[in-house]
Amino acid sequence: MPKAYWIAHVDVSDPERYQDYIAAAAPALQRHGAKFLARGGPFEPLEGNTRVRNVVIEFASMEDALACYRSAEYQTGKGIREAVSTADLLIVEGVD
Repeated sequence: MPKAYWIAHVDVSDPERYQDYIAAAAPALQRHGAKFLARGGPFEPLEGNTRVRNVVIEFASMEDALACYRSAEYQTGKGIREAVSTADLLIVEGVD
């Protein structure tokens, strides 16, 4: 079964409250086996539009990635994130 990845591009308008999102979302991410591969940090824009923060999170499967996103814990965190940032988020299935 191929792994799956959340890929998020985020502009944060309130960094202090964004930390509340991180704390609220953490239990769901941990419960679903999330592994951060990139979490902010320097990047080199090459093509298209960019946002200031880029995150890549690995999951064991598409099912785990979707279950995490749809979980009550993550949805609580998502409400905080939406109030303090603008984001593009997608889930992509990896290759075996």
